Amino acid sequence: MTTHELDVYLLVGAVVLLVSIAAVRLAVGSGLPTLLLYLGFGLVLGENVLGLEFDDADLARSLGYAALVVILAEGGLTTPWGAIRSAVPAAASLATIGTAVSVAVVGAAAHLLLDIGWQEALLIGAVLAPTDSAAVFSVLRKVPLPPRLGGLLEAESGFNDAPVVILVVALAGSSAPSWWELLLLIGYELVLGGAVGLAVGYAGAWGVRRIALPSSGLYPLAVLALCVTAYGAAAVLHGSGFLAVYLAALVLGNARLPHRSATRGFVEGVAWLAQIGLFVMLGLLATPADLGPSLLPALGVGLVLLVLARPLSVFASMLPFQLPRTRWHFPTTRRERVLLSWAGLRGAVPIVLATVSGDQRVFNLVFVLVVVFTLLQAPTLPWVARLLGVTAEGEARRLDIESSPLTRLDADLLQVHVEEGSRLAGVEIIELSLPAGAAVTLVVRTGAASVPRPSTVIQVGDDLILVTTESVRREVERRLQAVSHGGRLADWKSPSRLRRRS
Repeated sequence: MTTHELDVYLLVGAVVLLVSIAAVRLAVGSGLPTLLLYLGFGLVLGENVLGLEFDDADLARSLGYAALVVILAEGGLTTPWGAIRSAVPAAASLATIGTAVSVAVVGAAAHLLLDIGWQEALLIGAVLAPTDSAAVFSVLRKVPLPPRLGGLLEAESGFNDAPVVILVVALAGSSAPSWWELLLLIGYELVLGGAVGLAVGYAGAWGVRRIALPSSGLYPLAVLALCVTAYGAAAVLHGSGFLAVYLAALVLGNARLPHRSATRGFVEGVAWLAQIGLFVMLGLLATPADLGPSLLPALGVGLVLLVLARPLSVFASMLPFQLPRTRWHFPTTRRERVLLSWAGLRGAVPIVLATVSGDQRVFNLVFVLVVVFTLLQAPTLPWVARLLGVTAEGEARRLDIESSPLTRLDADLLQVHVEEGSRLAGVEIIELSLPAGAAVTLVVRTGAASVPRPSTVIQVGDDLILVTTESVRREVERRLQAVSHGGRLADWKSPSRLRRRS
């Protein structure tokens, strides 16, 4: 590559990135996931329109895997454990039993409708099995799901990539393994990947909390590097790298690390960059002139996936959790299960996995299916949620607490932003009832900082600056979360209820 070519690529890349960032606002207003806009940019840049050639499926798959690692890391780091804790068993069922049901139903439909062999048909079923929670939540910003359902969808999308990737790689080989060999392989890789992810997550959290780095900007880099380390270590050991990176990120994201808000902002930015690059690249890989013949097959397989495979996978996966008086009781109503079925949007993962097959027909079918059914499901998802009465209007948002270490004083500096919906608003400082060793030292209101009195009333939009000793920091954070959800009388609320909501 010459210097002139590099200059051109940097210019084109920067312009595409800026246009993509501006397109986020358009996508939010229209209710469509940004993936459609980014895929469209890739198609426009491609050889059939502006002439940029890109047809290396192997390179696309490798870069796609790298982007998915970053996207999964961001998902784990920004997911509160309290939001998905109760839904984890049900999500694991959706990611395993639900995936198996979906693969079987879609595979049978592909075998009959497309007149192809069973191995290729099941491969298509496996490629189309994983869901994309990012697409779901991008269209539900104005109509939020109840926390338990949102947590279930988010956890499912974090878990189901791992078994699906193993299944697709196995089915894409020259000969498919027997069913028991496949089960053993999936079980082995998931167990090993889970163990590596948890080990790296807990060890990394222990190390990051105890090391005093000279710059706050190094903490986000260290956390993201730990997530990638989990993926690489698991993959080298022939375990599931995708499960490892998600679990490691989930542990690190809930470990109360220093500069947590800065870390979240950094990984969200990197994840946006990964998503934009991934979707534009996949759009470049597609050839618009070749997509037309795939429309009818994609519609047939997609309808089976939407009206049969996804609902069956949801109902089969959730059935064990409907039984009362069981340890993992997670009851869902029929309306909630219908919404979960409709919310099974497909995104980047199926298109990336379609490159594994090496068959352009499979790639074209999956590409068209994702685009068409995202156009169908995404705009109607808020309407379906309202129609079913499955919304959570007025839910208080989770309180974010930023922590910075004061190593010489064995203390921490906490920053709390009071958002709309938080019941901290209207509470006096003295009513926070903080433990000994903690105090609110400053209140920043409309850009002006002041030292609060015990009678100072907290308002929406305030930033509270607290200093707390290390020994009581967790107690302070629990107390602030409780007041944010329960108000000044939080001590009179049920502790278990407060834990569930936080």
